[in-house]
Amino acid sequence: MFSFLKRKKDDAVAVSPATPATQGWFGRLKRSLVRTSSQLTDLFSRGGKIDDELYEELETILITADVGMDATNALLADLRRYVKVNKLSEANQMKEALAQCLLKMLAPLAQPLNPNPQRPFIIMLAGVNGAGKTTSIGKLAKFFQSQGLSVLLAAGDTFRAAAREQLMTWGERNNVTVIAQQSGDAAAVIYDAIQAAQARKIDIVLADTAGRLTTQAHLMEEIKKVKRVIAKAIPDAPHEVLLVLDANTGQNALSQVKAFDAALGVTGLVLTKLDGTAKGGVIAAIAHAHPIPLRFIGVGEGLDDLRPFVAEDFVAALLGLSDDE
Repeated sequence: MFSFLKRKKDDAVAVSPATPATQGWFGRLKRSLVRTSSQLTDLFSRGGKIDDELYEELETILITADVGMDATNALLADLRRYVKVNKLSEANQMKEALAQCLLKMLAPLAQPLNPNPQRPFIIMLAGVNGAGKTTSIGKLAKFFQSQGLSVLLAAGDTFRAAAREQLMTWGERNNVTVIAQQSGDAAAVIYDAIQAAQARKIDIVLADTAGRLTTQAHLMEEIKKVKRVIAKAIPDAPHEVLLVLDANTGQNALSQVKAFDAALGVTGLVLTKLDGTAKGGVIAAIAHAHPIPLRFIGVGEGLDDLRPFVAEDFVAALLGLSDDE
């Protein structure tokens, strides 16, 4: 079952120096998606024939797992074609079929972030309040350091003193410099950070920004200004605009992707808080409706709990497969 999983996953691990114990990571990912995988396992393990009732139950599970109506309809249509072409008839064969169709949908999102030779390489992070931007920056700093790259952090969330302090703590933990001001303009802080990175020949700048709702027009305009100021410091920067999404927000995450992409031209996504309560299906909704590369997913609070998105791993975990299936 799902025999290509292990081969592709091993290939992905081989090129990721930040990935220690594969089994440990896959186990955490699997536990983080247990809410959905247990429902799917129960459905397919009952036995019986593939019939309309089975498809209806699967449709309900997918919709409640935040896949959304449009993506669910597209996925089920592809699944019906797969079942017909491969002449499947038993319910226990459906898991393999669904794995193939899910992978087909999600694989285009699996595009690892590879900083180009431009130095410093500027990564701007955005997202709504509480999505996990500051924590993700700390973990990303650790990830890039594990690749032998030097990192500098820019405390661009000037609205919250707590955010600045949190970023300083992450800087101390990772032994990286944090450029911050007690108050002031976010764009100015990030501009200063870029100049400092140029002077110190730093490889990566991770620029934090304040959380904002997509309905707050004045704050969305402000973050556009931050991006423009970054471009004044380095003409082709930011080189990556990462949108941080909370996996627990469900279909609202898709609305955030559309709004922030329209404002900033988002180049990559970070999905955080896959902690066992999140359902995980919103990735399929994004892949279907507004595909943007999913650079990283996070399953916990540890420094190593943010990893590059590997579609084969995610599909296997979502369907409750073991990592050697």
